[in-house]
Amino acid sequence: QKAMDKAIEAGSIDADTRKDFVQNGVVFIVPSDNPKNIQSLADLAKEDVTRVAYGNPATVPVGRYTQGSLEKSGDWQAVESRKVLGQNVRQVLDYVARGEVDAGFVFATDAAIMKDKVNVVQELETTVPVTYPIALVKRDGRNELAQAYLDFVLSEEGQAILAKYGFSKP
Repeated sequence: QKAMDKAIEAGSIDADTRKDFVQNGVVFIVPSDNPKNIQSLADLAKEDVTRVAYGNPATVPVGRYTQGSLEKSGDWQAVESRKVLGQNVRQVLDYVARGEVDAGFVFATDAAIMKDKVNVVQELETTVPVTYPIALVKRDGRNELAQAYLDFVLSEEGQAILAKYGFSKP
């Protein structure tokens, strides 16, 4: 959202065409074999749970969403004290998939690509929705292909394709 806001402020984007086209979620995941038998966020405070991965909140969007959600739910302290910071969401996903950490937090779309290696324990309630915008570039004359693409992404068919990869409608 911030990048789109900046592009609109810079006059690069036609603000009238801006729409949120998909939504994602932040999920709490464990390795598929779940050796620590983690069933809820409360289990992260157990003594034998020692490594929990999430994206660095200073640089990784899913890390900021995770921190905000866990601060709101009161679970942040237990998670932060066991932190293994990832440089990006895929690194966190890999840590969990390989069993290098006990649990982690990633976007739902990322967890969906490794269904055989990670299990989703629950989706977090984020403090703000995780939505993605789309818009046309501002230019003289309308690019018909760009408009057709935007229309397709927003169509039932486009939304069905995005849903296959874990996205939902905003």
